Amino acid sequence: MLQATSCVPAHAVLVAVEKARPSSVQAGPAIISASIRFRPTAATKADATMTVTPRMASITVVGTLAYLGLAVLGWGGPTAFFSHPALIALTVITFLLAGVALFSGGNLNPGIRENRSNRWVLAAFGVIGLLSGYLPAYTDRIGFWTIDGETVRWLGVTLFAAGGALRIWPVFVLGHRFSGLVAIQPEHSLVTSSVYGVIRHPSYLGLLVNSLGWALAFRSVIGVLLVACTIPPLLARIRSEETMLKSQFGNEYEIYHARTSRLIPWLY
Repeated sequence: MLQATSCVPAHAVLVAVEKARPSSVQAGPAIISASIRFRPTAATKADATMTVTPRMASITVVGTLAYLGLAVLGWGGPTAFFSHPALIALTVITFLLAGVALFSGGNLNPGIRENRSNRWVLAAFGVIGLLSGYLPAYTDRIGFWTIDGETVRWLGVTLFAAGGALRIWPVFVLGHRFSGLVAIQPEHSLVTSSVYGVIRHPSYLGLLVNSLGWALAFRSVIGVLLVACTIPPLLARIRSEETMLKSQFGNEYEIYHARTSRLIPWLY
């Protein structure tokens, strides 16, 4: 998830807090939406997105290798796994997303105020992530609850890539101000432009699309059910963030909340 800034998929290690982009240009994880917002300077954003810290590099590399390792193990080893062109493509995209995420500047900064009671969500996503890494590949190999057709695999690869891009895009927008915790960072201001004028949590939408793509790449019904299991903790995360935003911005946030959707434009 995942690590704080990578899309491997996004929930493989933890879920990064959705935060909205700076007021200059608002973007969408999805890994990031109507969360905690700020106005970093151009120099600050440039420095943040070009610096790769050893900690985040380690999390990204270990998380990526571990997640793919579970899938390869589930499929019976490298030879069997890489005999499928779609799974080769899935692997390439996974490494590309992880490599790009290294330069996003995200972190786990608790800022000036954090809601620590919501940290259980990270554990929930960690467990779901481990299961999602192994079970879809395993059920694909043994033919248990699978969806027939290579077209489904390629649809999954496409959704995985699209969801990963949506997940990580806002992390680049926020740079080092993006935190994997529900926390208020210094110099926050509420931003409601661009994609945030329609949807408040685009990065979390990216997380769901990315995870669904992973499941479909293995044609796994079990994988799809695991994606459904991510929704309750994800909604708990969203409610926690929105409560904090309301306490921080008051009526300004209530007005913004009333005219935008949470995850699906014009529907929810």
